[in-house]
Amino acid sequence: MSRVLLRTVAMVVLAGLAGTSYAEVIELKSGQKLEGEVLKETDRELYVDVGVDVIRVPLDRIQSRHESAEEREQAVVHQDDVYSTARLPVKSVKELAQQFGEGVVLVQTPSGLGSGFIINNRGYCVTNYHVVEKETRIAVVLFHRTGAGDFERRKIEDVKLIALNPFFDLALLQIPEQKDLQFRTVYLAEDSAVQREGDEVFAIGNPLGLERSVSQGIISTRNRDFEGIVYIQTTTQINPGNSGGPLFDNRGQVIGVTNMKLLGGEGLNFAIPIAYVKHFLNNRDAFAFDQDNPNTGYRYLDAPRRRNAGTPGE
Repeated sequence: MSRVLLRTVAMVVLAGLAGTSYAEVIELKSGQKLEGEVLKETDRELYVDVGVDVIRVPLDRIQSRHESAEEREQAVVHQDDVYSTARLPVKSVKELAQQFGEGVVLVQTPSGLGSGFIINNRGYCVTNYHVVEKETRIAVVLFHRTGAGDFERRKIEDVKLIALNPFFDLALLQIPEQKDLQFRTVYLAEDSAVQREGDEVFAIGNPLGLERSVSQGIISTRNRDFEGIVYIQTTTQINPGNSGGPLFDNRGQVIGVTNMKLLGGEGLNFAIPIAYVKHFLNNRDAFAFDQDNPNTGYRYLDAPRRRNAGTPGE
């Protein structure tokens, strides 16, 4: 180990490992440990903020890394308790998929299937409008991890439609309570504006019915316009069946809802930004589903036709 790294380790020890808000513990092959926030990770090294300095740690000198024992997921619960936001530590896709994968579900209707994700312990689930469009018979499949580490597949019928927004292609469902199973939930990002082009993201969903598939990519652009709506463009692979699933950042926070791809091209995939999702959830009463109203979610009256001046009395 270099003298600079040794001196920095000593400074951290003498400072009592001055903590950061989202610390990780990094154990070196030499037996020494660092605690601090990982600011950046490349294929060769980590940049760690240890409170008194930022140090560079080569990956080949790291024995292991894990969340600090004092680290907590500091979720800020929304005032009406519909969803939670959080600022979580950076982790690998493998770790995050294991941590939040149970919060992603398969959505089934008589006409097809898609994906969704659970946002609270009451079973509220976000998906795309086009996944449940014109359907009232909806089921979801939960993937519950057993003690042996395997996934148990559980299909739940009679899923309730709560709200629909065709314009933003969003729907809110409610999964019936399961007395013997607690819903695993995901966190929404506090602010998608902090994401930048090139940031790593990943999706979990059920493309073409291939359950619990994970795909990884980057943000291509944060503001791709289609018909007046801004989308996140990503290289993360999205296929039919992914629709309605979450797009996660490298902290495991949902920054968007995957909903489409451009056919005839590669790596041209899109997600609805989390700002639209929050607006929909915060104003869900305006889009509340009413089974007696076929236009539930929105209703636009047709504009009056212009009278043809050449056809009197029409």
